[in-house]
Amino acid sequence: MPKPRKHQISLDATPYYHCVSRCVRRAFLCGTDKSTGECYEHRRGWLEDKLLTLPQTFAIEIAAYAIMSNHYHVVLYIDKQQADGWSDIEVVERWHSLFKGNLFSQKFMKGEALDTAQRARLQMIIEEWRARLCDISWFMRILNEAIAREANREDKCTGRFWEGRFKSQALLDEAALAACMAYVDLNPVRAQMADTPEQSEHTSIKKRAEKAKRATQANHPNQQVKELHPLVGNPRENLPKGIQMRLTDYLELVDWTGRVLRDDKRGAISHNAEDILTRLGLDDSQWVEMTSNFEQCFSTFAGNEQGLRSACETLSYQRPPGISRCRAAFG
Repeated sequence: MPKPRKHQISLDATPYYHCVSRCVRRAFLCGTDKSTGECYEHRRGWLEDKLLTLPQTFAIEIAAYAIMSNHYHVVLYIDKQQADGWSDIEVVERWHSLFKGNLFSQKFMKGEALDTAQRARLQMIIEEWRARLCDISWFMRILNEAIAREANREDKCTGRFWEGRFKSQALLDEAALAACMAYVDLNPVRAQMADTPEQSEHTSIKKRAEKAKRATQANHPNQQVKELHPLVGNPRENLPKGIQMRLTDYLELVDWTGRVLRDDKRGAISHNAEDILTRLGLDDSQWVEMTSNFEQCFSTFAGNEQGLRSACETLSYQRPPGISRCRAAFG
């Protein structure tokens, strides 16, 4: 497994990232091997369970995900403020749930005394672990390693299960985030694995829709899926942490988009979906293009020109990559 790399841009630019990880050609994440007839569908459950469990350890939340036959998509929210608020004990406990730690951290958790030099060294290690626990590369590494080991154990083989590094895109503004989430949630519909978004197995949109049906107030953050980053409503003062959109509006927007993509025609945009696109500064043709081909539309960054230039300035890029595409998509 390749060593994790640091974030490509500052978290001050965006806490949201779209990540894609693909199997090597010989491996099966899910689906059926046509040559042998072996079915691997149960592996979707492995991956979904691990994906939704890891945020209990990391300061990272899941905004959207879709598990396909040979790859998966996930939109991550990095909550650095949460990680910074953890005590040293919390950081060590979380890290020990993933790895054994070291002699100093083990003694620390047992309440054994450390001398000044040992305590200083441990403090440096704790800060390194704190940073790793809000790092998408470490999140993806642990997720992929767990699935690869389980799959190789089941296949009674060794070797690489995933392609090299996962692909990541920084989502620089609300419009990019909404378009990317819809793109991810509609992956099974585009692949003809499901007729409607709410029938898409092992996706965030199915989980959100099922919970919304049971909730008395579907748009209230406390009545949404606990394992997923919440949709907290339209922008206003004192807005809680979450995606600035009502859940019911997002579900309606994804449903409308899915119908357009499946029927291969523009269709009639609903009133609420039109309101959302207007607020995001998009028209329906831009929206359909992005939610159909998000990965192809953008490279490392997705967002408006101002956000792109700001992100690239922190990286000392002389020329912002993909600026013409961002300008065309987001105005």
